[in-house]
Amino acid sequence: MVVDAHPGARPLPAHSHKAELRLAELLDGDGAIGPEGVDRLIGTLNDALQAAEDKGCEDVLPFATSAVREAANADDVLSRVKAVTGVDLQVLTGDEEARLTFLAARRWFGWSSGKLLVLDIGGGSLEIACGIDEDPDIAVSLPLGAGRLTAGMLPGDPPDPEDVRGLRRHVRAQIARTVGEFSRFGRPDHVVATSKTFKQLARIAGAARSTEGLYTQRELSRKSLEEWVPKLAAMTAAQRATLPGVSEGRAGQLLAGALVAEGAMDLFGVDELEICPWALREGVILRRLDHLPTL
Repeated sequence: MVVDAHPGARPLPAHSHKAELRLAELLDGDGAIGPEGVDRLIGTLNDALQAAEDKGCEDVLPFATSAVREAANADDVLSRVKAVTGVDLQVLTGDEEARLTFLAARRWFGWSSGKLLVLDIGGGSLEIACGIDEDPDIAVSLPLGAGRLTAGMLPGDPPDPEDVRGLRRHVRAQIARTVGEFSRFGRPDHVVATSKTFKQLARIAGAARSTEGLYTQRELSRKSLEEWVPKLAAMTAAQRATLPGVSEGRAGQLLAGALVAEGAMDLFGVDELEICPWALREGVILRRLDHLPTL
């Protein structure tokens, strides 16, 4: 994402270059990123560097999240990436990922939103954060990413009903362990969600399409989500890709993402949440802008 970066600026993209890596789905049996994944990562980085150069970027903030962070061969991957591309890829911790995403949501909704609970489903992890300030009171990262769970626990297309039930139990057991920690800080005033997974779930449940603009309010109710989960479980990936707002590349992992979203909303007692257009990338940029010298 290319932005005109200066203190006080909004990190709205002047240009965006995207590629779906899905590294969390390419981990081998030992939890390592295989040669195909490393080559794909290097190729994507080179393309991004070229796009940055073409757009006249003066600075680049390259970062990686859970798929690289938790790979058994993370150090080797990072060394090879730097040797081939020259990029010193910064790996965010789960805590940093949750806190930076929370920062983006706080800046988007402002102080009037009160105590925020922020949910973010990525390819490799689920981030949850809650607080009243720009830095959350509590932030956790769980290995419940849509790509990771699909590759590890939903091999069929469509998946076997027993596998779906097993994944549902696994997701809820993981989330339930954290609920008590959050309850100590009281109920949130506003619950929001970021990430492509939540945006796609909201879209198929009837939220406005992306062409209606960044500032259009989009919501997702637990009732709608509970109605969609069995429908998604009965579909093939190709059938899910025909749903409004669902890309072909992410259709395969949408069911796992829906099970995580449903579990989080249920266990945290959330009836409805609002989709936040800003997420981790914006959080990284905002934090950098905060530390730029003013003119």
